[in-house]
Amino acid sequence: MRIQIVDAFTDRPFAGNPAGVLLLDSFPEDSWLQNVALEVNHAETAFAHQLPEGGAADWALRWFTPAAEVRMCGHATLAAAHVLHSTGRAHGTIRFSTLSGVLTATAHPDGALTLDFPTAPLTAVDIPDGVEEALGAKALSTYDTGENTGDLLVELADEQTVRGLRPDIRALARYSERGIIATAAAQDPTRGYDFVSRGFFPNVGIDEDPVTGSAHTALAPFWCARLGRTELTGLQASHRSGQVRVTLQGERTLLTGRAVTVIEGELHA
Repeated sequence: MRIQIVDAFTDRPFAGNPAGVLLLDSFPEDSWLQNVALEVNHAETAFAHQLPEGGAADWALRWFTPAAEVRMCGHATLAAAHVLHSTGRAHGTIRFSTLSGVLTATAHPDGALTLDFPTAPLTAVDIPDGVEEALGAKALSTYDTGENTGDLLVELADEQTVRGLRPDIRALARYSERGIIATAAAQDPTRGYDFVSRGFFPNVGIDEDPVTGSAHTALAPFWCARLGRTELTGLQASHRSGQVRVTLQGERTLLTGRAVTVIEGELHA
């Protein structure tokens, strides 16, 4: 069976966030899916199979890190939609049945794709004891992002602080179900982005994620409220880097980006 590696939230190879994509006839045992994800060894591998016509969704979609299945993943959804469109298996808008409900991916004439995801319900929380030491930076505020993502959103002083983080990854694991999103306003918005972030997710086996689409369902309401706009661009300032355009629509957040296929191969296992 054919497997593809796709760089998501970028328009060039070797940037953005790589994801494995495997189209199946049905989902086999979870242990097989987990073993494939471990073998691919990227932040996520997306597994999808087509559903009967006439239902609420067109494809069933699941996401696995090398260590665990996750409830929501933006970049692997973008990667799966890119594969379906680029191979002619789908056109226009694709409806995915997932653990987070029905999520859609819409292709645009210029090659970009827009995901429709649930907005994270942010809840302000006291700065947890020890989180500043684990991150290596002073926190201005902290928010719980809800069950779909299970992260702690941490606002930092400025872009330079976010870019310079060298956290104690193991220590971060105690502060949320999935991980930590560190963020700050862009130092110079004329450079094409409004805020920066980095994501550390040790509890699902990812020390630092290159570009986290699902994190932007929390970053969108956070920064839209502060900047007074409903459309923004976020830069995830990892070593690979990538941009996510966000549009806040109340309980839904649109995530727009591009993707590039870099590897196609045959899975023999």
